Amino acid sequence: TQAPKLIEALPPVDIVVTMGCNVSCPFLPSKHREDWGLDDPSGKSDTEFKAVISQIEQNMIRLARQISSQQINRS
Repeated sequence: TQAPKLIEALPPVDIVVTMGCNVSCPFLPSKHREDWGLDDPSGKSDTEFKAVISQIEQNMIRLARQISSQQINRS
């Protein structure tokens, strides 16, 4: 079964990504941290939702490339 975990119970993480969206996130120690500064699409049009989805996709691709090319130190 799954249950929510306290941040203190999480194992060490290499990379933390926060989305922005004008939401404060708890601090989670990591080796690399990024805030993508996305606008919260709640209550907006489908077009705006799709734009945020596209931004997330592009950011994921960029981050994966940075990890693959070792531009981000995970050790």
